[in-house]
Amino acid sequence: MLDALKKHLVPGLAVVLLPLAAQAGEVTLTGEGAVKYTPDSARVRFTASAEDNLPANASDEVNRMMAQWRSAIDAYRDQLDEYNDADLNMYTRMIPMQERDQEPEKRAVASQAVSFTIDDLALLNPLLAEAQKLGMDYHLGAGNFYHSDENGLQKQALARAIADARSRCDFVAEELDMSCGEVVTLNINGGHHPIPMMRAEAMSAGDAVSSISDRELRASVNATFKLD
Repeated sequence: MLDALKKHLVPGLAVVLLPLAAQAGEVTLTGEGAVKYTPDSARVRFTASAEDNLPANASDEVNRMMAQWRSAIDAYRDQLDEYNDADLNMYTRMIPMQERDQEPEKRAVASQAVSFTIDDLALLNPLLAEAQKLGMDYHLGAGNFYHSDENGLQKQALARAIADARSRCDFVAEELDMSCGEVVTLNINGGHHPIPMMRAEAMSAGDAVSSISDRELRASVNATFKLD
């Protein structure tokens, strides 16, 4: 039908049709959004360990430490989520020989891990203090801290990315004396991984937590809009 129509068009009429076709178009652009926040929760893991020539002695020492730990944190126990301290591990390590004709010495090593999460970071330093008194091993770094509503924060970042895409479309359309219309396609780029900011909260045993670093969740989208 279009070919038949073209046969009946005079050359001057084709010039009129070109601007009409140009009025209908699309624009594809990227939108970005970010949300800054401070973690309010933490995943914590302590390890009680002991070694001796006899496995029973190493195990008894760990059991003693664990009994002291449970007694020390009794006031906090109801506030520790996903608590677990049930697994006792035992293995044997060889002590390197100091002299060539010396018999290698075996040492039994017992260890028991304590893991839990907390949603009140004010509890963290008292718990660290109790672990330090007992000589328990631990490490806290950026990966141990998180926000209790990270799904909500991710949605906020995504909403801002979509709004940014719409705002850019409005700008482009205005520059072209057009209007930004409905969305044709919308692609969400990757995940929304938290990015640590300037301060770091990594600590070694013996330290207390003085500050928690801020984080930033980012999201981006590729969107195609109609231009009217």
